[in-house]
Amino acid sequence: MEAAQKGDSVAYEQLLSELLPMLRRLVRSRWRNANDVEDIVQDILLSLHGVRQTYDPRRPFMPWLMTIALRRITDAARRVSARSKYETTVEFMPETFEGRETNTVVDDYIGQDAIRHSLSLLPEGQRQAFELMKVQGHSLEEASVLTGKTVTSLKVSVHRAMKAMRRTLK
Repeated sequence: MEAAQKGDSVAYEQLLSELLPMLRRLVRSRWRNANDVEDIVQDILLSLHGVRQTYDPRRPFMPWLMTIALRRITDAARRVSARSKYETTVEFMPETFEGRETNTVVDDYIGQDAIRHSLSLLPEGQRQAFELMKVQGHSLEEASVLTGKTVTSLKVSVHRAMKAMRRTLK
């Protein structure tokens, strides 16, 4: 590693090729899903490459490398955990059909009439803010120009409108 830090590309290539099998074994020993092993090893090597200038040749190399490797494995575990929090598995995949008439989208999930009625029950300021930003898609700044209200008051109006509509629709 010291030679690699000094710009010796042959030494760096040799170092990486010698580390690769050891890193694969390390990751396999700590990771359940064999499909992820190569990705994690590559992440370790990219991290090693990115911080190679921080290695102090007066200190042992392996503890420095193991710290990097174990942190990348931990990062991978966090990513999988965060991703799996929002994923579910299904027993079978739902079927779709070629004909358009069989793949229709239901327009009234809650019921457009119920939404219109809920919207009509709102005070004028809340209804106007909601319609401008949520129905017509204007930004806060655009709605502010159109209504003459401050961005803060529009945020409050939309928040209150949504809260009131949720209550009404339940």
